[in-house]
Amino acid sequence: QIPRDPRQRWLRELAALSQQLQQVHPNVLAKILKERTLYQNEEIVVIDKPYGLPVHGGPGIKNCISDVLPILAKMLKNMKADPLHLCHRLDKETTGVMVLARSKEAAEKIRLLFKTRQVEKIYWAIVLGDPDPVEGIVEIPIVEKEVQSHQSHYKMTLAPNYRLRPEDGKVMKIRRHRSAESAVTRYRRLASASACSLLELQPITGVKHQIRVHLAYGLGCPILGDHKYSHWSKLAPQKLPELTLRRLKLEQSKARHLPLHLHAHQLRLPLGQPLDFVCKPPLFFQKTLRKLELDIPKD
Repeated sequence: QIPRDPRQRWLRELAALSQQLQQVHPNVLAKILKERTLYQNEEIVVIDKPYGLPVHGGPGIKNCISDVLPILAKMLKNMKADPLHLCHRLDKETTGVMVLARSKEAAEKIRLLFKTRQVEKIYWAIVLGDPDPVEGIVEIPIVEKEVQSHQSHYKMTLAPNYRLRPEDGKVMKIRRHRSAESAVTRYRRLASASACSLLELQPITGVKHQIRVHLAYGLGCPILGDHKYSHWSKLAPQKLPELTLRRLKLEQSKARHLPLHLHAHQLRLPLGQPLDFVCKPPLFFQKTLRKLELDIPKD
């Protein structure tokens, strides 16, 4: 049921699109991905991943990218009948540049490039608030923890190696959390308006939900539409500033329909000569930028 109010309609359409991707025949999904192919050669295929499509299967997931790779392989030109291989992952709600390999050997080679941090990844995110400072590096380890609340659930969170001593405010080293993974994210602000900012992010490491956790808990600037990491102990929709709601023409009670605004904008892959892939943000992301009067840099 699509609401008549045009202000709500774009959000519902997006939710409906996400559900649709779960209900289409795998052949149709493969065709959608084929149409979103940005580049292909004898080693790799690069796609623009749509919003709301998981990379891997799981409970309640009917369609995912990994399941349709054999079908997509047959649809692409100059393709051997071998299925394509995943080289890295993006969250279900994240859009943008994704690399697939045409053979097991190519996949292993590319996975190693990711693992040894030779792949340069640039993301764009719309966040609440303004990071202070406006450019910098967040370097705080991340660990998965169970959140004890009326509805127990798991979340990634920060596990810093330092804290401030209460008596004099001096920085002191604390014992490292055994299962914490080191995580480093470079960020810079591209624009700010309407109590929000557009950030460019470069994750140096690849920890699960790293960008989302570093922005929400490290900088205090959760990603717009990131309902999971906007609170710690409760599962609730994100609370938006009055000005942001007004610009988006949205009521707080409808904020739960707001999608995650995180986009894999650029990927530089050193395969022989460096290959550079850029993918413009999806329409909903562009609409939000316009509504919030956040100007995309022209460079």
